[in-house]
Amino acid sequence: MATMAQAIRMALHYAEENLGVTDVFGEDVGPPLGGAFTATQGLKTAWNSPLDERGIVGAAIGLALAGQRPVAEIQFCDYIYNTIDLLKLAGNACWSSNGDWNLPMVVMTIVGSGIRGSVYHSHSFDATMTHIPGWFIVMPSTPLDAYGLMVSACKQDNPVMYLPPKALLRARGEEPIPGEPGDDKQLSKLIDAPPPPADRSKWTPQWPALTGYEVPLGKAKVVREGKDLTVVSYGRTLPLCRKAADAAAEEGISAEVIDLRTLWPYDWEAIQASVAKTGKVLCVNEDTEVTNFGEHLIRRAVSELFYQLLAPPQLLAGKFVPGIGLADPLEMASVPQQPDIARAIRELHAMEP
Repeated sequence: MATMAQAIRMALHYAEENLGVTDVFGEDVGPPLGGAFTATQGLKTAWNSPLDERGIVGAAIGLALAGQRPVAEIQFCDYIYNTIDLLKLAGNACWSSNGDWNLPMVVMTIVGSGIRGSVYHSHSFDATMTHIPGWFIVMPSTPLDAYGLMVSACKQDNPVMYLPPKALLRARGEEPIPGEPGDDKQLSKLIDAPPPPADRSKWTPQWPALTGYEVPLGKAKVVREGKDLTVVSYGRTLPLCRKAADAAAEEGISAEVIDLRTLWPYDWEAIQASVAKTGKVLCVNEDTEVTNFGEHLIRRAVSELFYQLLAPPQLLAGKFVPGIGLADPLEMASVPQQPDIARAIRELHAMEP
């Protein structure tokens, strides 16, 4: 099965060939590196930009206004914060022009912890991004969803923020990308550039016959059925939630796990239906806990589902600290890990109506 990085790369190739994507660009995005995580390796429209995040986002806005379909990458989301005003302008474009100006652009930036990146390569960006109206916002947790969400993103006429979790980019999927060969080594031989010191100047990928598989934006997925409580998550923490729920089942606790996949628009109907069944909800993500996106979901659950709740909704999120430390114990303590999620599930289950 493909890794998430390979899935993103294949989706971008499909978008180049079939969806009119004209430019894939950013720092080290083009040859020879093909992105810090190789997610843009071998793409025919990929090119390297200067080390200038504002220039990258500004160029994407200009290209989109000119009728192109760019995909711009900010190598790590830690460095996207100096573009906030430009992201705000991009989100305003369609609304402020009464629908006359669309911006068919995707901004991809790698998010989260998990690679011991310390204070400059471990931030999350989902909560900040959900404060900027006018954008679609997606965060995959599996390679198949990464592929389908990117295909959907590249078809939009207004901006999409695509947030792949860096901790999952090397993770292999459990379901194949439609069209990929069934053998991991065969796929790698087809689409992965030879590692150094091999000469990459003459290498070209041999793309499999890919399809236009899409994950609809705004549609969550129930990845584990349950009846005692609901866990809502996305990105890096989603696989941890599923594993924690599987472990909780051995203790007689039936936890339903929802992968939100799209943060805006988000699938409130899926959350609503699950909470109506279980009466309890736990929101899990790794962004800092103050003004966390999970807090918004909890506020809405309290406002709209109050009489269906059997316990106060709970949030498990990253600690409210300026950065994540380099040492393993510091990183592990800064953001939710599987034991933390398992404990939160047990504590919520134990709460009496």
